[in-house]
Amino acid sequence: MDRKFEQIISLLCVLVISGLTVADCGTCGAGAKHEHKEEKKACSSDCQKACCATQTAPDFTLKDINGKAVQLSTLKGKTVVLEWTNYDCPFVKPHYDTELKTMSKLAAKYADQDVVWLTINSTHYATVETNKAWAEKNQLKQAVLVDSDGKVVKLYQAKTTPHMFVIDKEGKIVYQGAIDNAPLGKKPIDQEQVNYVDKALAELLADKKVEIAKTKPYGCSVKYAH
Repeated sequence: MDRKFEQIISLLCVLVISGLTVADCGTCGAGAKHEHKEEKKACSSDCQKACCATQTAPDFTLKDINGKAVQLSTLKGKTVVLEWTNYDCPFVKPHYDTELKTMSKLAAKYADQDVVWLTINSTHYATVETNKAWAEKNQLKQAVLVDSDGKVVKLYQAKTTPHMFVIDKEGKIVYQGAIDNAPLGKKPIDQEQVNYVDKALAELLADKKVEIAKTKPYGCSVKYAH
């Protein structure tokens, strides 16, 4: 689906679901409004894809483990990766505690290409101190942000750790879902292993459309604050 056709589909989506904006398609995840079931059903699969592809990333401000405030909107003009994490989650640990080092290696790979990697921990019991100890243990260079009250994770409706979002230079979410198709580091049988975030970043930097805009995230449920 080329960009012009995608824009047409997006416009039709707005008309069909009566009042929902393209950014709030009702089924796209981050920032989506909780609309009536009838309105959700009215949006076709192609329409949903177009809505998600043009969805504006909700703005937020969080402090990192060093007390520095990071505001998403100030990063416009750069590509941003949001990674939801929990250092206790067995689905997260293989990406950090093994030779894979998935997240830190990928963050380093694109660090000098105007890509900002933000690791967010929304676990209610995780403190600045525990996050900092974990980051130092793993020698992380990307920013680690603390969202213990869960305001930002609820804004994005992130469901699991890890749960990934890629935001383009215009502030649009162009990918959301799993980091890859290899939970617990296990390669899929009879399938090529794909790192969806790496693929999306490579396509963006080559001025190409992100081919896979959404996948189902795997991992532990986010331990929200109650």
